[in-house]
Amino acid sequence: MGDHAQDGGQALTGEIPDDERAAHLEATRLEEGRLLFAKECTFLLGVAQLDQLPPGGLPEVAFAGRSNVGKSSLINALTGRLTLARTSNTPGRTQQINFFDLGGRLMLIDLPGYGFAQAPKQQVRQWTRLVDDYLRGRVELRRVCLLIDSRHGLKPPDLAVMAMLDKAAVTYQIVLTKADKIGAQALAEVHGATLLQIAKRTAAYPLVLATSSEKGAGIPELRAELAALASSA
Repeated sequence: MGDHAQDGGQALTGEIPDDERAAHLEATRLEEGRLLFAKECTFLLGVAQLDQLPPGGLPEVAFAGRSNVGKSSLINALTGRLTLARTSNTPGRTQQINFFDLGGRLMLIDLPGYGFAQAPKQQVRQWTRLVDDYLRGRVELRRVCLLIDSRHGLKPPDLAVMAMLDKAAVTYQIVLTKADKIGAQALAEVHGATLLQIAKRTAAYPLVLATSSEKGAGIPELRAELAALASSA
């Protein structure tokens, strides 16, 4: 009887248990992310030189990572479009900074991959300077999604980019890709190791998400994270 009286008291006072409140907030976040990424997403332009950058206005989220880590595939999965961003099995296929307008509320930026690329070294150096200058100096940039292949974890080139972003005070979030290509135990281990490596980094966002562009794992959660950065509807 005491339990019934307690339940009744909660109902009368309008109190909601913490777990129910948390579940409701999470469901709301996920729905906001779904609605944002259901909007039309269109290619705006590709930039090969810094002076070609479009005028600011919308918040920007950039997708960075080693060549062939799955940046274009992730953008396609987030937006629900199979061919919005070009994908290729050839590392270094993305050769410019590509801007995509998501419903007039958020700009998605597909960056050239760093590390190995099937391109002349001089061209790779040019891409690297372009990307570094963009990441360090773009006022509209709200977050960098730093993609890491879950099968390999953080490598020296990733750590170098993280150090640059720490120095520039640009917030970045680690997103593990290709989570369907690795076992659950191994994925948990690389996830834990990644959390340890970012714990003391000044610009690292504390949430690490594991995603699969093929299976859809982690996609709703990443949409929700990015929706929180978008301009008001």
